[in-house]
Amino acid sequence: MSVSGGSLSGRRAVVTGGGRGIGAAVARLLVERGASVLVTARSEAQVEDVAKALRAAGGSAFAARCDVSDEASVAAMAEVARQRLGGVDILVNNAGIAKSHDIKRVPLEDWQQIMAVNATGPFLCTRAFIPEMLERRWGRVVNVASVTSRVGTPYIAAYTASKHAVLGFSRSVAAEVKARGVTVNCVCPGYVNTEMTDESIARVSEKTGRSSDESLKAILATVGQHRLIEPEEVAFMVASLCDERAGGTTGQAIVMDAGGFIG
Repeated sequence: MSVSGGSLSGRRAVVTGGGRGIGAAVARLLVERGASVLVTARSEAQVEDVAKALRAAGGSAFAARCDVSDEASVAAMAEVARQRLGGVDILVNNAGIAKSHDIKRVPLEDWQQIMAVNATGPFLCTRAFIPEMLERRWGRVVNVASVTSRVGTPYIAAYTASKHAVLGFSRSVAAEVKARGVTVNCVCPGYVNTEMTDESIARVSEKTGRSSDESLKAILATVGQHRLIEPEEVAFMVASLCDERAGGTTGQAIVMDAGGFIG
């Protein structure tokens, strides 16, 4: 990994949900492109491992525990980010959770937890960092939403609702800060080859008795997807939206589902 002279050299980034999957892939690519990165997640051990690996490869990376659904935890993480990085230019709101239920059986507790992490989390983190971006008249906020922010999907009503909220939030903030040097965009992947998808496959198999392969095919069919998206593909799109030359793109929702959304 080479970080000298990258397209994000000198930029400072926070990546939530950075301990595994998409978040870890985003952190790696941002560092590869020259940014200094603070990776955060609820699992301190996971983000410490990610940051340690990035430093071993020659990058500038730090770790902090953060529960994005908790206002005090986000405030504490933001203070660590400013101490470690000296400021934040890029925010990638990636932390998220998913659970599946028939709508008649969705526990209120699950609904509230999913909304707190997936929708309130991006709000709290964006609110924490966007003032300094506006002050410097440069910033990039990328929210990892989902293809389900654009379509309805069975058995994941709470998750789908939370991702619709993220998309609406992103477009509203983008409109509020336009022409002030800060962009706000959504990347909307379909099912990605991550531990979260593995957990979804396991839940379907447990409930239906299907094999893992059969469960995966059934899950992909709900969004018309013919293959899993790789975390590195999502990371590439996120990093592209963070680039110096991406200032003309804001308020957008970029779908990544290998063509499933367009049929």
